[in-house]
Amino acid sequence: MTLNKDLKKLPASIQGYVDSPEKQRKLYRRTLTTVIISQIFGGAGLAAGITVGALLAQDMLGTDSFTGVPTALFTLGSAAAAFLVGRLSQRYGRNLGLGMGFLAGSLGAIGVVFAAMTNSLILLLISLLIYGGGTATNLQARYAGTDLANSKQRATAASTAMVFTTFGAVAGPNLVNVTGDLALSLGIPSLAGPFLLAAAAYGLAGIVLLVFLRPDPLLVANAIALHRKDDDNASSLKEEVNQRAEKRGITLGAIVMILTQIVMVAIMTMTPVHMRHHGHGLSEVGLVIGFHVGSMYLPSLVTGVLVDKIGRTAMAVASGITLLLAGIVAAVAPTDSLVVLIVALSLLGLGWNFGLISGTAIIVDATTPANRAKTQGSVDVLIALAGASGGAISGMVVAQSSYAMLTVSGGILSLLLIPIILWRRQEKSENQFSL
Repeated sequence: MTLNKDLKKLPASIQGYVDSPEKQRKLYRRTLTTVIISQIFGGAGLAAGITVGALLAQDMLGTDSFTGVPTALFTLGSAAAAFLVGRLSQRYGRNLGLGMGFLAGSLGAIGVVFAAMTNSLILLLISLLIYGGGTATNLQARYAGTDLANSKQRATAASTAMVFTTFGAVAGPNLVNVTGDLALSLGIPSLAGPFLLAAAAYGLAGIVLLVFLRPDPLLVANAIALHRKDDDNASSLKEEVNQRAEKRGITLGAIVMILTQIVMVAIMTMTPVHMRHHGHGLSEVGLVIGFHVGSMYLPSLVTGVLVDKIGRTAMAVASGITLLLAGIVAAVAPTDSLVVLIVALSLLGLGWNFGLISGTAIIVDATTPANRAKTQGSVDVLIALAGASGGAISGMVVAQSSYAMLTVSGGILSLLLIPIILWRRQEKSENQFSL
C-alpha cells in the first residue's frame, strides 16, 4: 500500500479512521505500544556497537589511531539506511520502512560475528556498514509515535517511544561478560558476543513492526491531512508564509540534532578506549556505557513534557550547556575514578537527549504527513554523517593530543547552539512583526 493523494481511493481500513477522532486516538495509543515494544529490542541491538565496536577494531587493527572507524562506519551505514527507511516509509508506510531497517541491522550484526571468527577486516567493515541500518531505524522509530499526535503531544510522543529504548540499551552493555562467555563457548571471540545479542534483538524489533504496526500511522495521518486540506480555504499568502516557516524550522531542527550528535558520538566512542588504557575492565566499561545510554533515553519522558511545556528552543539551549558540562567533567576526571566518568557520560547522554527531542519536535512541527517521513529521513542522514565524522575524528584527536582535549573541544562546540537559537528567535520575531 502506498500513500494515496486521492481520498476517494482510500481503502476502507484507513477511511474509517479519517472520519472518527475516537478511532484516531485508539490507533495513536496502539501505535505507541507497538513502537515501545520494538524500541526495547532495538535498544539492546544498538548497544553492542557502542560498547565493543571500537574495542573489536582495536584488537583487529592493532592500533588506537583508527579505533573511531567502527563508529564512523556503522554511523555512515546508518546515514544510507536513514535515507532508504525515510523513502520507504513515505511511499509504503512506517511498518515496511522501519521493519526492513531493523532486519538489515540484524544481518549486519551476524556479519560482524563472522568477521570476528574469521579475522576478516574487510567483512568487519562491510558488516558494520549494514549494522548501521539498525541504528538509523532505532532513531527513526521515534517519529512513528508522532504521526497521529497533536502539536501539544509531539515531543511527549517521541520521548515515550524513546524512553523504552532504555531497557534494552542499558541491559546490552551490562551483558558484555555474559554474551562474551556465550560467544567463547561457541568458539567465537568474546568481543563479538554482544553482536549475537544485537542480531536477535534487531530481528525481533523488525518482526514486531512488520506484523503489528497496522493500520500504518503515517498512511492514516496523510489521509487525515488530505481530508482537512479539502476543507481548508486558507489564502495563498498564508500558505507561502507557512512554507517559509517550514523550511526554517527544518533547518533549525537539523542543526540542533547535528551538533549534539557530533559531540556525543566523538566523546562516547573514545571513552571505552580511554578506560582500557587506564586499567579498567570490560565490566567497568559496560557499566559506564550503560549509565551513558540510560541517560540518553531514560529521561525522555520528562524531556518530552518539558519540550512541549516550556518550548523547543529553550530545551535546545539546555542541551548545549549540558554537553559543555559533560566535556569539562570528562576532561578533569581522574583516570582511576569510575564515579566521575559515570557522571561525565551521564551528562553527555542527557545533553544529547535534550537536543534530540527538541530537534525532533521542531522537525515534526515543520512538516506535514505528505513530506514528513522523507524529510525526517533526509535530516537523519545528516545526523548520521555528523556522527560518522565525530567518530572518525575522535580517535585521531586523542592519538595526536589527549582524551581531555577531545572532551573539552566537544563541549565548546556544543555552545554554538546558543547563538543559533538566539538568531532563530530574532528572525522569527521580525517575520511575525512584518506580517
